[in-house]
Amino acid sequence: MVSNESGFSRHDGRGPRQLRRVKIETPFLRQAEGSSSVRTGNTWVVCSATVEHRQPFFLRGTSKGWVTAEYGMLPRSVPHRLSRTRPSERGAEIQRVIGRSLRSVVDLCGIPEHTITIDCDVIEADGGTRAAAVTGAFIALCQACRWMVQEGRIAWIPILDQVAGIGVGIVRGQALCDLDHEEDAAADVDMNVFMAGDGRFVGIHGTAESAPFNDSQLRSLLTIARGGLRQLFRAQARALGLDPKAPFRGTQLLSPLGKGEDG
Repeated sequence: MVSNESGFSRHDGRGPRQLRRVKIETPFLRQAEGSSSVRTGNTWVVCSATVEHRQPFFLRGTSKGWVTAEYGMLPRSVPHRLSRTRPSERGAEIQRVIGRSLRSVVDLCGIPEHTITIDCDVIEADGGTRAAAVTGAFIALCQACRWMVQEGRIAWIPILDQVAGIGVGIVRGQALCDLDHEEDAAADVDMNVFMAGDGRFVGIHGTAESAPFNDSQLRSLLTIARGGLRQLFRAQARALGLDPKAPFRGTQLLSPLGKGEDG
């Protein structure tokens, strides 16, 4: 059973539903068509968007474009040095998660014969890197589409909704939101939840680390994930200079972007 929240203490003093401090900066890189820096506690991910006038081979002959992603961790983003190699199996899986999450909220017919690649580089890792990557990749994608309109490559913003990710889990019988590395390592259940701004799920990736979990525990995890994701959607909107209380509309991105804001 998942315990209630009374008397539960996390090592950093947060409540069970409380996010780590979120800071989003955008634009972040000078030469990219879109970019962002996302910090959630001690996790730090930088995302950059590259726009190319090309299609992947499987879309040739169609008017569709494509959105894809690459993910990597810098050698000293963790306590020991990681070698600079091709993506690991884990990295390849995360790349697919980021790409699919972004494509779920994009009308690919709106970027005809173009490919937008989002590079997500982990500067510091302390849990939740793939969730932070999706959250930041969305910001970089928005900027890239705005750049494409300004350059006359597309006529409108083809982004249909926001998308973000968050890590949740069960630690010592308690459902927790936004796990850091210490909590993740001790979790009985570890789950990453990706959701669109309208509340529909994009991806749910959960694993029992020590024992199977039941329906009640799953519902508890999804409930706290929704609450955390709503906070991230507001942080994304503020970073993009949008009204965090208003429903997302792609046309809003044609107004000047903000400089980024703490969450």
